[in-house]
Amino acid sequence: MDAMSIAKAVVLAVVEGATEFIPVSSTGHQLLVGHFIGFESPNNTFEVLIQLGAILAILAVYFGRLLGIAKALPHDPNARRFVLGILIAFLPAAIVGGLFSKYIKYYLFNPWIVCATLVAGGLVLLVLDETDLEVKKRDVFDFSLPMDLKIGLFQCLAMIPGVSRSGATIVGAMLMGADKRSATEFSFYLAIPTMAGAFAKDLLDNYKNLSRDDTGLIVIGFIVAFFSALFVVRTVLDYVAAHGFRLFAWWRIIVGSLGFFGLIVFG
Repeated sequence: MDAMSIAKAVVLAVVEGATEFIPVSSTGHQLLVGHFIGFESPNNTFEVLIQLGAILAILAVYFGRLLGIAKALPHDPNARRFVLGILIAFLPAAIVGGLFSKYIKYYLFNPWIVCATLVAGGLVLLVLDETDLEVKKRDVFDFSLPMDLKIGLFQCLAMIPGVSRSGATIVGAMLMGADKRSATEFSFYLAIPTMAGAFAKDLLDNYKNLSRDDTGLIVIGFIVAFFSALFVVRTVLDYVAAHGFRLFAWWRIIVGSLGFFGLIVFG
């Protein structure tokens, strides 16, 4: 585990934490950055496992509210419905990921695909931001179970790198009638079981292939991703509520276009 490998791992972990909870695709950014700085991990295990740091950032910021929900479960039907809704929304991605994750990694984890989906997703966000959608829900606790399931189906689109898990769920929620803030907040909550499940499956599939150096880099990446994500989670809800998604949309388009240029020029 040399200094250059550590530096590359830190860069990728900062990218992971900074992009996981905004609609720009953390996986897509990691694949592109990893390609151009020459970072490789067995089956992209590093990129998946350091997501645990981002999960813990969500738990740290929302600890009080999550604890309140847990305490309310025995006597509050709204709390039980909310938890059930998150589990229902998680189910489609769990099924698709469990059945097809190896094929998805093999065929779709490609920088050309990432660039294309980054640009396409940016255009979708621009259109969504300018569309006057009818707002029916302003609180994640008011989402219905059928609505939760539909959002979960949208999340499956994020199996394609570059689409963005948060972007897919936010778009899905807004099309179902959620406002921007509640759509983004629901995406935060849904990230917990989704990313935890991806972490557990990837660790189970690949732990035998990890060397001591790989493990050391993952630990470093985990810590860096935690602090990077912590900053984003604390600021992104207020930003989205005030400014919408235009910044993220143009960021996707610019990064995807630069990625295409880099792939054409440098390979």
